[in-house]
Amino acid sequence: MARYEYPSMTKTLGAFKLHIDPGTFTDSEIIVMLGENGTGKTTFIRMLAGNLKPDEGFKCPPLNVSYKPQKISPKSEKTVQMLLYEKIRDSFTHPQFSTDVLKPLQMERLYDQQVMNLSGGELQRLAITLCLGQPADVYLIDEPSAYLDSEQRLHAAKVIKRYIMHAKKTAFVVEHDFIMATYLADRVVVFEGTPGLCFYHLVFVAERYCGFILAYLRRKSVVADIFLFYPFSPQNMVTGMNRFLQSLNITFRRDSRNARPRINKLNSVKDMEQKRSGNFFFLED
Repeated sequence: MARYEYPSMTKTLGAFKLHIDPGTFTDSEIIVMLGENGTGKTTFIRMLAGNLKPDEGFKCPPLNVSYKPQKISPKSEKTVQMLLYEKIRDSFTHPQFSTDVLKPLQMERLYDQQVMNLSGGELQRLAITLCLGQPADVYLIDEPSAYLDSEQRLHAAKVIKRYIMHAKKTAFVVEHDFIMATYLADRVVVFEGTPGLCFYHLVFVAERYCGFILAYLRRKSVVADIFLFYPFSPQNMVTGMNRFLQSLNITFRRDSRNARPRINKLNSVKDMEQKRSGNFFFLED
């Protein structure tokens, strides 16, 4: 198993300052980044991609990366099929890529359309396809759920996870959709701080538990102590998450009908039951 690392880095953009602690990652792993808007997730992705240089600390070691940006600007007058053949010819013509990516994302339906005429959701599916079709060790995917409906988000999440696991690659994913994030995540990066103002601290919440990692952003003032979350084994993860969610006075359950994570309504019967039992993070059978 390949092991990579990135150094401690700091980036200042006007009044915004992002501090990143050093971290490690391996292949066959998806790391999801969670946090409020303006907390530096995209900035961190761009630093990993080599598009932004840190003000302090060492530059990220050279990585063979494929990057899907948050904002996508369609300018090509080519058809979708022509663009895919031009940009990712080897992947586009490979039967396995067709099975794992093209067909689940229903790209064949878009082949004859001009890229510049695609809708937001269609453009997002194309961008995900182009990103995964590039040969790389690390895939940096910024908000893959944008403009997708609930069914398309599920398909996109399955495509990304299957591809990363089968290809034994690494992915860093910025995602605001909680269900999609919990499906994708092997580990979670939580950004803390006052959005768009001064200082953010990057921390890891590690380990998967029954396929779900529940992480929640706690908003803090810039003068408050920094919260660090350390890797736990699956059982200790529940204990650690219970402590974290208890401090937020929020409870989670797994919906028995569809296995999706749900936030309990504050002071609801389920919320009060879980709080009385101490199970702020609860997975039902």
